[in-house]
Amino acid sequence: MYENDDPRSALATAARPDSGAAITAAQYLDLRATPVVRAQNVILIHTDAHDGDDLDNGTLDGELAIVVTDASPAFTVLTGDGATKVDSPGLVVVPPGASRIGVHGDGPLVRLVEATEPAWLDRVANAAAYAEDHPRVTLLERWPEPAEPRVRFYPLSDVPDDPKRFGRIFRTRSFMVNFLPLQNGPRDAHKLSPHHHDDFEQLSLAVRGEYVHHIRTPWLPDSTTWRDDEHVRIGSPSVTVIPPPTVHTSEASDPGVNQLIDIFSPPRVDFSEKPGWVLNADDYPMPRMSQP
Repeated sequence: MYENDDPRSALATAARPDSGAAITAAQYLDLRATPVVRAQNVILIHTDAHDGDDLDNGTLDGELAIVVTDASPAFTVLTGDGATKVDSPGLVVVPPGASRIGVHGDGPLVRLVEATEPAWLDRVANAAAYAEDHPRVTLLERWPEPAEPRVRFYPLSDVPDDPKRFGRIFRTRSFMVNFLPLQNGPRDAHKLSPHHHDDFEQLSLAVRGEYVHHIRTPWLPDSTTWRDDEHVRIGSPSVTVIPPPTVHTSEASDPGVNQLIDIFSPPRVDFSEKPGWVLNADDYPMPRMSQP
């Protein structure tokens, strides 16, 4: 986690005049109670998988991303083009179309699909929160296609942590996934990093330990919409959906190991413009209009 005086904490989309649109509330979602949840542009599916499970991903119009952690079981991704075995942490990206997952052990798997996928949309537990599009969140427009449509696996073992880079970041056409470093013990309360985003949600996926999410909603002219600051403690597995432009920071609180994985949709331009930060940038180019 970066510190308040680290220049990386200032990354955000360009400042712009406030639209005056209502600021939506943050959501704190226990993934054991509600395993299929969504944000504006992405559906997150948390599965406590067991050996021998056959998980049907459906026939998807967009890509599927599978977030693999230390606790995840080995599995095989099955598509019309063949089988891909995965047995270590990282990110798997599956091209559009039909696919299945054959599970070889017990543990959690997290899948990401676009929020418009019919195979998953009617299973979402928090659908009412998105009965209407959130006006402050930019709607997804897929980024350019990779040169070759195939299953890709990006193992974390290939990329050690580097203090000059903020986590280990991968992107697809629709998602950006940032595997943040493990936090051993509570975060230093004197070194938090409150910041905001102008036009995109942040999904903070807690896969180990416990966090306190501190969220402050800016005051708009209508005082009836003001909210008290939130300091919500939540364990794992959970996902917190942080809306723009709330000021937020997350504080690891478990005495053991804590781990967050941040998810964004569409991918973040500011992270993508930092040389060397997006580890699979050669596979997934940026939109031409966003290049410097």
